[in-house]
Amino acid sequence: MSLFQNRPQTSDPTNFYTMSLNKTILLVGLGNPGKEYDLTRHNAGFVALDYFVEKNEGMEGWVQKKDLKAVISMGREGESRIIAIKPTTFMNLSGEAVQAVTSFYKINPDNILAIHDELDIDFGHIRLRHGGSAAGHNGIKSVSQHIGEDYGRIRIGVGPKKPARIPSEKFVLQDFSTEQQEQLPNMSREVNSILSEYIFGNQQLPQDTRSFIV
Repeated sequence: MSLFQNRPQTSDPTNFYTMSLNKTILLVGLGNPGKEYDLTRHNAGFVALDYFVEKNEGMEGWVQKKDLKAVISMGREGESRIIAIKPTTFMNLSGEAVQAVTSFYKINPDNILAIHDELDIDFGHIRLRHGGSAAGHNGIKSVSQHIGEDYGRIRIGVGPKKPARIPSEKFVLQDFSTEQQEQLPNMSREVNSILSEYIFGNQQLPQDTRSFIV
């Protein structure tokens, strides 16, 4: 079942969004643009958000917004507008896109959820938290520099490094292993479930750990 209801018919879609929806939730998938990065560990956030947009009928297709430095998909649920973005700035400058979108749509950081890879968490696990440091993640560091730290994070485990002495920046830019790629649909389904709980609940992100290996 879709997370979202079909949008009511209206002769003025723009007025429908601006007049009828009183809360906006921003979902930010972090990654690098370009086909060569599609299955790299650093693009786990893109993978999960692509799944969310694809599986929920209420979400529109991706549209590039050059002035906002992102591709954007929009949808709605109840009285909330949902905006999903993938920055086109490359990971280290992700905050530029997030700041542009939050400023344009006037989004409160409390209603922002970033989805990203986390090297300090083993593959197969997802941790949730609100606020906190970047923990060495350059995409999160950039976002926090632009909008502060008071937003939610869905941290998708991509560790541990193998071999251990490989530089972290090189490891996260490698493709997921064949076995891990087989688990990516399970990972995406679990993130989709988390987003459903967040959207349909009170937008409070628990300090929680989920697993998706089957």
